[in-house]
Amino acid sequence: MSARLRIERAGPLTTIQDKGRPGLLVHGISASGPMDAESYRRAGLLAGARADGAIEVTQAGLDLIVVEGSTQVGWEGGSFSVAINSEPKTWPGSALLNSGDRLTIKPGPLGNYGYLRFGGALDLPQSMGSLATSTRARLGGVEGRSLRAGDELVLVGEGVAPVVPLASGAGTGPIRFVWGIHAEQFSRDLRERFVHGSFRVTAAMDRMGVRLADLDNAFAGASILSLVSDPILPGDIQILGDGTPIVLMRDHQPTGGYPRIGTVISADLDRFAQMRPGTEVAFSPVTVEHAHRLLRSKAK
Repeated sequence: MSARLRIERAGPLTTIQDKGRPGLLVHGISASGPMDAESYRRAGLLAGARADGAIEVTQAGLDLIVVEGSTQVGWEGGSFSVAINSEPKTWPGSALLNSGDRLTIKPGPLGNYGYLRFGGALDLPQSMGSLATSTRARLGGVEGRSLRAGDELVLVGEGVAPVVPLASGAGTGPIRFVWGIHAEQFSRDLRERFVHGSFRVTAAMDRMGVRLADLDNAFAGASILSLVSDPILPGDIQILGDGTPIVLMRDHQPTGGYPRIGTVISADLDRFAQMRPGTEVAFSPVTVEHAHRLLRSKAK
């Protein structure tokens, strides 16, 4: 054992996540994994993480204590406030935690999700090949649930040398999407209103999806019928029967019966996940080829 940690305080929906369990949608299991995959990766570099696995921290923050041992830790994602033994540290960043140290993360000005990764590996059982927590399926993490005060996490082994990643190239502007398989279910005029309309992220958001307020009434009065259920993906923009748009996220249901007008591209999904309630958002269509080029560029 390299360290034992005890959770003193955990905000709602604070969970253990790793890269997830892709490829299991055919069995009705969504992939889960980090809501902001790039920040998860960068936190691992800062921690010198040898293995996958992180604490995904939500807006309300986290307090933990090192009960015994020591570990390198890295943090990234959004813009939070972090301190060790009440001494403020820079976000993002990293530090060596020793026995008795208390790490505190509090809300900052931006972002919904932060990531805490460690040099050692989280000693937790895998479920279907992953540590990722799916609270809806009760899989992964600690008993398939969110973390809470009193939980203890054991880290085993040592990490590698920490690396400070290059400055992130997080984009700005509209969220880009590709037209979905049901786009033709919507009239040309309605599709134009969607592209030129403004929306707002609402407080009705979780790891399953983000409900949007239709500020310009792009879908007002639209007669949209539900369809035969078929598989859905993270980033799908689903339009409910009353015209409410919902962007589906990492813990989405395996199938859906409402039409999806488009899908947020992978290169922008992390950025969308970090948009707090009250943030206005617009959407811009791109081709599948352009989306692929952006993804390849991001992976370099």
